[in-house]
Amino acid sequence: MSWIQNHEELEVYQLALEAAMRIFQVSRNFPREEIYSLTDQMRRSSRSVCANIAEAWRKRRYEALFVNKLNDAEAEAAETQTWICYAMWLPPIRNWSRVASDV
Repeated sequence: MSWIQNHEELEVYQLALEAAMRIFQVSRNFPREEIYSLTDQMRRSSRSVCANIAEAWRKRRYEALFVNKLNDAEAEAAETQTWICYAMWLPPIRNWSRVASDV
């Protein structure tokens, strides 16, 4: 049995990172008028999931701080899901159902 040495080895971190990168790639095709609203918000919140997981890992010695950062990560994931729901209503982005189900 091997011990996890850093946050990058956590499966949840790897999945969050993969989702953030996929969101970045797909959001490159969003309408230009959404670049400073939907696109930016979705990218920021998806990246924040990874960042909060990394911070939680570093603060794992302090239970309250650890749980707080995990709660922040969960909240950012919910925000990302909400932005994906908005994106699915945009006419050229109807193919988001596969991406949304994975996030």
